Amino acid sequence: MKFSLGIALSPLDQLIDLARTAEECGFASIALPDSLFYSEEVSAKYPYTPDGSRFWNAETPWADPFVTAAALGAATSRIRFYTQVLKLGPRNPVLLARQVGSVAHLTGNRFGLGVGLGWSPEESLWCGAPFADRGARGDEAIEVLQLILGGGMVEYHGKHFDFGRLQMSPAPTEPVPIYVGGHADVALRRAARIADGWSSAMMKFKDLRTVIDRLAVLRAEYGRADRPFEIQAVCIDRFGLDGFRQQAEAGVTDAIVVPWRFYGTGFDGDLAAKQDGIRRFADEVMTKLS
Repeated sequence: MKFSLGIALSPLDQLIDLARTAEECGFASIALPDSLFYSEEVSAKYPYTPDGSRFWNAETPWADPFVTAAALGAATSRIRFYTQVLKLGPRNPVLLARQVGSVAHLTGNRFGLGVGLGWSPEESLWCGAPFADRGARGDEAIEVLQLILGGGMVEYHGKHFDFGRLQMSPAPTEPVPIYVGGHADVALRRAARIADGWSSAMMKFKDLRTVIDRLAVLRAEYGRADRPFEIQAVCIDRFGLDGFRQQAEAGVTDAIVVPWRFYGTGFDGDLAAKQDGIRRFADEVMTKLS
C-alpha cells in the first residue's frame, strides 16, 4: 500500500514544507484539493456529509491545484502529485489539456489527474458551463484530454465539444494517469471503463469495501480486469496499523491521510506539529507496512 498526504484546508504558506517532509518520510504522493470559489448560497447539498453541509467556509484557503503542483514540484524531486479531485464540469477540456501537459513536464512526469463532475450547480453555471448534462460532458471531456495529451495533430467532433485539427507541444513524455472520483454507480462505471483508477471521498470501511468489489465486477465487464488500477481511499473509520492493513486487504492501493489529525493537530495547526505528525505516522504505520 502507498500513502498520499492530504493537504486540504491547510494554510498555503505551509504547503512547500509539508511536501518536503512528506517526501523525506516516504509518502508516494500529495493529494491536491480543488475548489473554485465559495458561493454564499448553494442550490444543491454537498454529497459527502450526513446533512449535506459544507465542512469549510468562505475563509478556508484553497490554491489552484496546477499552480500548487508546479510550486511543490520545484521544491521536491521524487514525490508525485494528483488532483483529488478536480472539478471537471466547470472547465473547458482543451484549456485543461494545456495545463495538465505543462504541469506534467514541469514536474518531470510526477502528475496525475483525478477528476469528478462537481456537485455545485453554481460552480458550473457561474463559469459558463451547463450543469444538467455534466455526465455526458464529463465523458467527452475525458476523451478530449486523453486525445490531446496523447500528442500529435488531433481533432474531435462530439455533441458537447467540437474542434478541428490542433496540436499541443510538447506532449507529455509519459502518459498522464487519469483517476475518476464519485460514489454513484455511473461514476464507478466511468472509472472502470476509461480511467487508470478510482478516487474516493470520505467513506466508511464497509462502504469502501462494497465499492471496491463493485469496481472489480465492472472492470471485468469492460474487459479491463488485468490492467493496473489504483484505488485511492479516504477511509474515516479504519486507522492505525491494523486499520490500514484492513484497507490494503480490501484492495486499497493508495491511502490518503492527514497524519497530524491522528495526533490532535487541526487543519490550521502549527507547521512544526504537522511535520511531527507526518514523521510519527511514517514511523508507526508506513515503515511497518512497507
